[in-house]
Amino acid sequence: MNMWVDRLVSEYEAGRKELAKKKGKLNTEFISDREDKKHINSMINDMSESIEWMKTGRRPGNLRGIDKRSAYQRRALIDMDLFPSLDIQPEEKEISEEQKRLLVNILVELSHRERQCYLLHMAQGYSMREVAEELKISKASVQKFIERAKNKINRKLSCHTNVVRTRTGDEKAVM
Repeated sequence: MNMWVDRLVSEYEAGRKELAKKKGKLNTEFISDREDKKHINSMINDMSESIEWMKTGRRPGNLRGIDKRSAYQRRALIDMDLFPSLDIQPEEKEISEEQKRLLVNILVELSHRERQCYLLHMAQGYSMREVAEELKISKASVQKFIERAKNKINRKLSCHTNVVRTRTGDEKAVM
């Protein structure tokens, strides 16, 4: 199966070979040819970096930052288009009318921003930084809104025993 990225990589590689041929034909005795050679070298380097990026899925030479946080692995697990041959269907859970009512009552008690931040972070799996970028607010504000939402939810759920644990398992939630 030939994917669009594979075709794009082969086009870039062919373009890089053409540039190398043109660079080889230049005579460095002329000033204009020296300048052209600099531009061609720059273009070849840019194409090489782009090819490596497309092949690996990572920015070339980036040894810190995003790669250390394992963002690419996390995205691979979220994006099921990367696994077209697998017939994995997420298991849907049915909740009772009582649980639905409880969920609505809890979410209604949250402010608009608390609800947005909490649902994006806990239900959609966004990081706090991603939530901040999405809502165009600071990461500290997102942390505070989520903390407030969790406190309100925990207070509301303290009297109920039928709750589902969150991702970390250390606090109660309704997701």
